[in-house]
Amino acid sequence: MKISYKKLWVLLIERDIPKSALRLKIGLSPSTVSKLTKGEEVALSVLLRICDYLDCDIGDICEAIKDSR
Repeated sequence: MKISYKKLWVLLIERDIPKSALRLKIGLSPSTVSKLTKGEEVALSVLLRICDYLDCDIGDICEAIKDSR
């Protein structure tokens, strides 16, 4: 399984929030934003901070995708 953050990017677009604004508002490092952009794993605490800022559930920003092996 791998993780997809496509829902996060769609939500940010719908709310007209740039990635840079999200990063600054919740204190994410540039490397964490890079990991999110590349679909890499980030700490659960980071995902919860994003959810708190966006007032949403974790399922609204990410999902587990089956690996096609």
